[in-house]
Amino acid sequence: MMARVRTGRPTIERRSRMEPNQRQMPDGRVELIDLASIQGSPLYNHDLAPVPVSRRNWTTYNYAALWISMAHCIPTYMLASGLMAQGMNWKQAIFTILLGNSIVLVPILLNSHPGTKYGIPFPVFARAAYGTVGSNLPALMRALVACGWFGIQAWIGGEALQTFLMVVFPGWKNLLGPGFGGHATTEWLSFMLFWGLNIWIVYRGMDLLRKVENWAAPYVLAVTLVLLVWAVRQAHGFGPLLSQPGKFGTLAQFLPVFVPSLTAMIGFWATLSLNMPDFTRFGRSQREQVIGQTVALPTTMFLFAAMGVLITSASAIIYGEPIWDPVKLIGKFKDPLVVGVAMFSVVVATLAVNVAANVVSPANDFANALPRYISFKTGGLITGVLGIAMQPWRLLADPRGYIFAWLVGYSGGLGSIAGVLIADYWIVRRRRLRLADLYLASGAYGGWSAPATIATLVGCALAWGGLVFRPLRPLYDYAWFVGFFAAGLVYLGLKQMAGATPGRQAEPAEAVGGAV
Repeated sequence: MMARVRTGRPTIERRSRMEPNQRQMPDGRVELIDLASIQGSPLYNHDLAPVPVSRRNWTTYNYAALWISMAHCIPTYMLASGLMAQGMNWKQAIFTILLGNSIVLVPILLNSHPGTKYGIPFPVFARAAYGTVGSNLPALMRALVACGWFGIQAWIGGEALQTFLMVVFPGWKNLLGPGFGGHATTEWLSFMLFWGLNIWIVYRGMDLLRKVENWAAPYVLAVTLVLLVWAVRQAHGFGPLLSQPGKFGTLAQFLPVFVPSLTAMIGFWATLSLNMPDFTRFGRSQREQVIGQTVALPTTMFLFAAMGVLITSASAIIYGEPIWDPVKLIGKFKDPLVVGVAMFSVVVATLAVNVAANVVSPANDFANALPRYISFKTGGLITGVLGIAMQPWRLLADPRGYIFAWLVGYSGGLGSIAGVLIADYWIVRRRRLRLADLYLASGAYGGWSAPATIATLVGCALAWGGLVFRPLRPLYDYAWFVGFFAAGLVYLGLKQMAGATPGRQAEPAEAVGGAV
């Protein structure tokens, strides 16, 4: 292995001599010199290719707008309601949301780094730890969770569209008959119309997505603030929920609910803690993507959830009962113009988060499985079909199941993957990757990585063990934490047993004085 260079910041020329087919810019970002060298590989397609430095143009605002638009969604608005239904007061609920999002920001930023540095999406990044074949394990696990989320958001967006059409056309609900499955036929139609709008944006590509996120973020925030002002003025105050005490008199009573709730809040964005490279691969610099994400994620989740509590509390005075679902709240308005503007806002908010958070990653993940046959667009269509098959209307029917089964459950698996990825990239490989080899079946990352696979399975087994063995139930309550630390430590242990000293993998040497 080549010796590490200690002569300051690397130049492009020096980097080229150390690894002939890749060069490192003065700011630390890396790109391939000869893309043609990997284009014939079965692991390559245009959508998974490393982004050239010249096309990495996302700024701090782009990343802040991305998170603001993703956080401004109905599930965020309603998060506090599920926690308060378990006995928390509003302050405890909002604190739990803020803490959970502050914690998950750490793995999000750690896994964002390779995207910006090498211009690669999540499934390609996973090839370094899991192997070019083994990367399908974390990619498809992440993809299936995204399919479930896609279905949930598409159903919510369809409800918003249905409410709008019912106000504009009073006979809309029963226009096509009584319906089936507990829902009107037109409700199913509204769901499919919104579903189709998501798929259309996917087929238009990432540039359209960036434009949607840029203007959706401030627009949705402004409309929500208007709704908050209206609710407070109509109720002549903030309503009764702010004075409602919690049900827990002692810490011993509070912790059994707080711990799984905190895990659920981490699980809410545990998906993005893996696949942020899908977005940071377009980053102009590490600094800009870090600042944009750090400023936007925890603060927006905190503020939007808090606004949901305040508006709902005021609705208890206006309508005699708290209405947590903003679609149902807006449906009580009588002015078609007001309902139209409000429902348009809900549709925009849901569309922005759904395509960004729940289509981009699985589309790349499915493409990673068969790069020669599945493009980003085809992967997006597969995501949409599976989202319907997972029956989101059933999942949303039970708030307790939504938080304590769905969010907590999958967080254990995604936490295990995050633990392996972070341990491999930051500790074992010290942020050094052979870019071309990530696309070659016979390269340094070919095949399966037994340590990564075993570590992931161990993490999942411990995180989910409480579902089968009652004595292990406390581990399930901490599912994300258990999966993350168990898988990460097992992976490091197995690599140590295999003689892989941290930082001495078969990677190109990197100057200590590098920027990243």
